[in-house]
Amino acid sequence: MLNYGKIFDSEGLSYPQYRDHVDQLLAEGKTTGTDHSEGMLHYTKMNVQRMNRVDKTTVLNADLMAAIEALKGKYYFLVITEGWCGDAAQLVPVIHKIAEARPDHFEMRLVLRDQHLPLIDAHLTNGGRSIPVLLVLDENKALTLPKWGPRPAVLQAQMADWKNEGIVMPELAEKIHSWYAKDKTQHTQTELTALLKQLH
Repeated sequence: MLNYGKIFDSEGLSYPQYRDHVDQLLAEGKTTGTDHSEGMLHYTKMNVQRMNRVDKTTVLNADLMAAIEALKGKYYFLVITEGWCGDAAQLVPVIHKIAEARPDHFEMRLVLRDQHLPLIDAHLTNGGRSIPVLLVLDENKALTLPKWGPRPAVLQAQMADWKNEGIVMPELAEKIHSWYAKDKTQHTQTELTALLKQLH
């Protein structure tokens, strides 16, 4: 039985700690996880730029802010991620913006997937360890909603189509990040708004 509260309290990193950890590893020629190949380092460097951009440019829309303001309780966001994950780079900063908007209602911690395999294995996507995954915990730090992630539903469906067409990496990654760039976090915000409304 997973103890979400213990994982959150003892093993979770704050967003600034996570960003510092990724930067420190890159300075040592490494990334999170065990694969420190040139390819993974390249992805991680790109993801630092993506996170910087999403941090700087994202403004939470009115519907999402209204859903945040309507919340009464305290909630804990436990996010499963990795520095080399492109989807995480696009999505984790948005989740952080929500937590930042109402620090009296939200706390957020991040854990690395490959250091927490029992946790990710309890929240698989189509049998795979896809990330990022957002777990919302209640005031007792018990899981309160089904997981959200690893990407907005419309992109998940689009990705399945691309794979059926035989598109593979690195072209698949280009298409995914092009989609995120055009979408400007709007589908992400819409889905997270719906998620938060379930807490009312």
